[in-house]
Amino acid sequence: MKHKGKAKAAFRRMMIRALGIYWVLGFLLIAINRFLVPGLLIPGVISLTGLLLGFALFAGYFFRDPDAQVPVGNGLIVSPGHGTVDVIDETDEPSVMGGRCRRVSIFLSVFNVHVQQAPVAGAVTLVRHTAGQFLNALKLESAALNENVLIGFQTSEPACGPVAIKLITGLIARRIVPWVQVGDTVAKGERVSLIQFGSRVDIYLPLQSQITVALGDRVVGGETVVARMGS
Repeated sequence: MKHKGKAKAAFRRMMIRALGIYWVLGFLLIAINRFLVPGLLIPGVISLTGLLLGFALFAGYFFRDPDAQVPVGNGLIVSPGHGTVDVIDETDEPSVMGGRCRRVSIFLSVFNVHVQQAPVAGAVTLVRHTAGQFLNALKLESAALNENVLIGFQTSEPACGPVAIKLITGLIARRIVPWVQVGDTVAKGERVSLIQFGSRVDIYLPLQSQITVALGDRVVGGETVVARMGS
């Protein structure tokens, strides 16, 4: 499967950086113990090691990347992210959707999986990064004001038309890593990106789409059907 293992690779890179910080602080503790505060070394090392192990457990949990059980059927649009639906409305999205469209917004807490999946099968038509703020992703205005990456898809199912997802940073999540580029073809449910820590994902759908989720629903990326097209 494309991009499988990239989340684990991101975890390994983060742990290498964390280990580097651990050793720097360890040498600093040795110096402080020797010249300023005798007796600090052992409790300091124990505390540092505990912090490192705690961070490793959290990061390993955060970067988990389960395989999606993609539903089979025509006109099914699956959730691009794992989280809780907290907005269902209409909005304007000119770049991919060409104007008025439907939107389903999904909040991702730090406890959700943060790998995103393609909601449809088709071709990637747009990958655009927009700089912005880093408001708490719980705030609805974060969808409009925060740094984000917009990814457009032209679906291979004629009845579906264009679909877009917006990957939105949060107060803690400040790095979006797209794994696709314009011209790539994707399968429905295929991994397309990673957002590091709490964030938000919007999906933009044609006005004629039939939304199949409700506010407060918990959705699974690549699995939960968020909308249907056609009869």
